[in-house]
Amino acid sequence: MNLEQKASLLSGRDFWSTKPVGEVPSAVLSDGPHGVRRQAGEADHVGIHDSLPATCFPPAVAVGSSWDPAVAGRLAAAVAREARALDVQVNLGPGVNIKRSPLCGRNFEYYSEDPLLTGVLATAHVKALQAEGVGASVKHFAANNQETGRMRVSAEIDERTLREIYLPAFECVVKQARPATVMAAYNKVNGVYASQHPWLLTRVLREEWGFDGVVVSDWGAVNDRVAALKAGLDLEMPGNPGNDAHIVQAVISGQLDEADVDGSVARVQEMVSRWRSAPAAFDADAHHALARELAADCAVLLKNADAVLPIGPDVRTIAVVGAFATEPRFQGGGSSHINPTRVDIPLEEIRKLAGERTVTTDPEGADLAIVFAGLADLDESEGYDRAGIELPGGQVELIRATAAVARRTVVVLSNGGVVSLEGWHDEVDAILEGWLLGQAAGGALADLLFGAVSPSGRLAETIPLRLQDTPSYLNFPGEQDIVRYGEGVMVGYRYHESADQPVRYPFGHGLTYTTFAVSDLTVEVTGDDTARASVRVTNTGERHGKHVVQLYIATQAGPVRRPVRELRAFTKVALEPGQATIVTFDLDTRAFAYWDIAESRWLVAPGEYTIQIGENASQVVAEETVKLAGEVILRQLSLDSSVGEWFAHPVVGPVLMGHIAATMTPEQRAQAAEHADMLRMIESLPMYQFISPLGVQIPAETVQEMIELSRQGA
Repeated sequence: MNLEQKASLLSGRDFWSTKPVGEVPSAVLSDGPHGVRRQAGEADHVGIHDSLPATCFPPAVAVGSSWDPAVAGRLAAAVAREARALDVQVNLGPGVNIKRSPLCGRNFEYYSEDPLLTGVLATAHVKALQAEGVGASVKHFAANNQETGRMRVSAEIDERTLREIYLPAFECVVKQARPATVMAAYNKVNGVYASQHPWLLTRVLREEWGFDGVVVSDWGAVNDRVAALKAGLDLEMPGNPGNDAHIVQAVISGQLDEADVDGSVARVQEMVSRWRSAPAAFDADAHHALARELAADCAVLLKNADAVLPIGPDVRTIAVVGAFATEPRFQGGGSSHINPTRVDIPLEEIRKLAGERTVTTDPEGADLAIVFAGLADLDESEGYDRAGIELPGGQVELIRATAAVARRTVVVLSNGGVVSLEGWHDEVDAILEGWLLGQAAGGALADLLFGAVSPSGRLAETIPLRLQDTPSYLNFPGEQDIVRYGEGVMVGYRYHESADQPVRYPFGHGLTYTTFAVSDLTVEVTGDDTARASVRVTNTGERHGKHVVQLYIATQAGPVRRPVRELRAFTKVALEPGQATIVTFDLDTRAFAYWDIAESRWLVAPGEYTIQIGENASQVVAEETVKLAGEVILRQLSLDSSVGEWFAHPVVGPVLMGHIAATMTPEQRAQAAEHADMLRMIESLPMYQFISPLGVQIPAETVQEMIELSRQGA
């Protein structure tokens, strides 16, 4: 290819496909990730125009609450089969951005507030999708956590917070699943557009993580095409002939090295040639049945007073109320909006399972009333954020009015982002958080209500008492095109638990129709910075059920503020009544590490680490504390280092103390011992002030010798 052909290969032919150049064929990239949004007519990336029919599986907000990589994988494999049937080579997903605030309008496309849970589920999705011959596009890289000002806002984040919260899910997918593409986000990160960010796209993504696929722009995200290509962005979407010419001119003028162009061309060629599986047909009925099965694993039973659920034989009259009972809300708005092959209607599905019970729409005197409530399509969508987390006033009024006249009341929620339960929570008997469950939501919810399936979902995000209680409240969504991530690593439950902030329901909470017991926790140290934990889980109830074993680690080791506890491993187990199983977790270095700014790498500090098994992020049911040798870091000292750092240095500290002691009289040593606490008053001073003419007298050559000693240790 000549230079012009090379440049043309690096942007789209049209809205959804790449250009065929020479022997390189075109490839179709289409929105996902919980279905295929294949547009045959007018194209857009915000869900305005129609797309071809495809199964709408549960969106990521629901899959996150499954806590089950098998759910994510089975969903993705089915999506891949439909993508092949619709001649799609790359399905744009999954979205792995962290739920920093419950107000983000696109939260329904993301899994969780926790990077580990997000990374595990997304990795399963990508592996399964690509095993079926369709490429994935992990998005939106990086720190894309709001819709307000999304095309220009700068996310101001310190590196530790980036490394510990906002990058790990991407890192997990890249290293373990080798996705076909990574999609660069619209926003800026610390003042630089993500699509032209050399540190993100080259240093971190390619050099540190070893990514060898295509970096593709979000649709319309390229601000400066030449700067983007130099930074590591390969493919601009959609097409932009003017930018192709800019690449050519930049090479001719010497502004751009043609080797950079060649590298991007090679990666796009590899993507187009690799992801060209043979077309496949899919069974729409079978996929709908799968969507129903998966959806039932995702709903979260938040409350179930007096075991009102599942619906028992004593219930003779069931009232079903709320508009969502007949016009269900099952997906979000925007680029991931799927044209479903069919849609289950909750009221109809309830009638099918009700048997001889009377199903009515009048709650007056009913044995059980089921209120379908939640958020409408316009309440949350790509393109804008929510203003609050309250349910619409009419929904609250309906819930309270129903609870006042029915014997027992169940609320079934349909919402893509967290909603407040305040003002009505205590007036109802049970709450089933259905999130957005896809086109088979109606059938799945009926299965759960009648006990054909036991609920097993757990919250992947905290439900607060008030929006004001959330960690990003004062900083979201920023001002004047800047949003400061002032809460640092204290995102979601990390903040709520560390600040002892009460919530309505904590991260990891979820009920089922049986009971489980956790016992016999053992922890074995397997290395300086690794361990193995085992625990027995027993189904102590009378029904089959699934239990999510959540392992958290608590520590204050190291020089940084650590959250009270952090999720470090989890698994979901299915057990029959009376059945028990042993669950074992191998905890690697990263389970105990923090990102050290000074060393610019992950470190495990020496100290105590408590391995906790949590019923959720707030309730610990078993724990064991171990000591890890970790890694002792000998920091290089200078005259700008604090007095405290000098005295705390394991090599230099004793030498310094020896020099000072040698110059003191017995009376001075006695006074120093008597007033040892006074060291705290001066430990923040820089060393050059401590040894100034008005301070401690230490020869300059001795000070220099100690500095050299610290350098040798470092």
